[in-house]
Amino acid sequence: MPHYQKLGLIPAKRHIQFNKPGGGLYSEQLLSTEGFSDAYSLTYHLYPPTMVLSIDEPYSVAPEISLEKNMQNRSFQGFSANPADDFLVSRVPLLVNNDVHISVASPRKSMDSYFYKNSSADELLFIHEGSGTINTMFGKLRFSYGDHVVIPRGVTYSINFITAENRILIVESFSPFRFPKRYVNRFGQLLEHAPFCERDIRTPSDLETIDAKGDFKILIKKDGFIYPYHYATHPFDVVGWDGFHYPYAFSIHDFEPITGRIHQPPPVHQTFEANNFVMCAFVPRLYDYHPGAIPVPYNHSNVDSDEVLYYVDGEFMSRKNVKRGQLTLHPIGIPHGPHPGTVERSLGAKETLELAVMIDTFKPLMITKQAMEIEDQEYFKSWVE
Repeated sequence: MPHYQKLGLIPAKRHIQFNKPGGGLYSEQLLSTEGFSDAYSLTYHLYPPTMVLSIDEPYSVAPEISLEKNMQNRSFQGFSANPADDFLVSRVPLLVNNDVHISVASPRKSMDSYFYKNSSADELLFIHEGSGTINTMFGKLRFSYGDHVVIPRGVTYSINFITAENRILIVESFSPFRFPKRYVNRFGQLLEHAPFCERDIRTPSDLETIDAKGDFKILIKKDGFIYPYHYATHPFDVVGWDGFHYPYAFSIHDFEPITGRIHQPPPVHQTFEANNFVMCAFVPRLYDYHPGAIPVPYNHSNVDSDEVLYYVDGEFMSRKNVKRGQLTLHPIGIPHGPHPGTVERSLGAKETLELAVMIDTFKPLMITKQAMEIEDQEYFKSWVE
C-alpha cells in the first residue's frame, strides 16, 4: 500500500479545532477501514459531509450469472462488449466470485451529471485505451494508456475523459489491494528486489476546493445495488487531508521485469495481492538466456486457481490469433499451455514485446450472461494440431 501522504491545509493535531479564516470550523471526516484498525485518512471539509437532501429508489447492478460452475478453458472478446456513453452503464461484468468482480468498460463520455462511490469494493481501473483525469476529494489523478488506477472503497470520484474512445479493464476487490508481501519490508517500504518502487506510484495532486451548495447526486454502490443520494454540498469541498487511504496510479510501463536463465514463473510478474487473488503484469522483456532455454511457458495444470489473462498489446509468444482486449479463462482442474507450434517458434528468440494483465483467483469464477455473449466457443479446441 502507498505511504503517508498529505495535501492542502490540515491542523497541527487530529480531532482539534480547525478554524476557517472568516470564522467557524472546518468539518473533519475520518475515512477508516476495518473499523479503526487499518489504513485511514482524515479529510477537512468546508461543510459537514452528511447533508443529505434526498435518496432515490435503489436499483440492482448485480451480475447475472449464466454459468456457476465451469470446467472448460474459455476465451472472451472484451472489445466486442457494447460501448455506452455513460461510465457506469458501459461496465460489463464478465467473471465474478465473492472475492473479485472482473469487468470491461468502454465509456464514451465524461461523468458530468453525477459522482460515483463504491462502498463495497476497492476498484482497480486498468486503462487500455484513453486518457483523462479522475477527480476526487483528495485531488486529481491524471491517467493514460497502461495505468492501473486504484480507488479504495468509500472514495467518491468522477472521471473526465479527454478521448472519445476509452477501454478499461475493471477489477473490483472486496478486500484491499496490497503490494506483494515478499516485496515489502516491515516498515511498508518496497524492497530493492521489487520490480517497482515508490517513485513509480503517482498520488493525487492539484487539490481543488469547491465551495458550492445545491443538489449533487452521488451514485453509491453497495452489495450489488446503486443507491442514488442527493447531497446539499459539493463532495470536493476539502481544504486538506492526510493519511494512507487515498487513490493512486501505477503504470504497467514502469514495471521492471525480472528475468532469468530459464523460464520464470508468473509470481515474478506480480503487481498486487488481495484476499484470495493476485494480479500480475506481463511486459516487454528479454527472454531466458540458458543455451537450452524454451522461452514460452511450460504446460501448467491449475490445481487451485482460476487464471484470467487480459491481452493488451504486442505479440503473445505462447498464443495464436490473439486479439487486443481478449480475455482467457483457464480454470481450476485442467491443464493449459502453449499453442501448437509456438514452442518451436520461440527457440532462439531474444525478447518478447507482449503486454498483458493477469488475475489468478484461488476460488472458482462464475461466468456472467454478458460474458457468454462475447465468448469464442471454439477456444477449448485451440490446442488440437
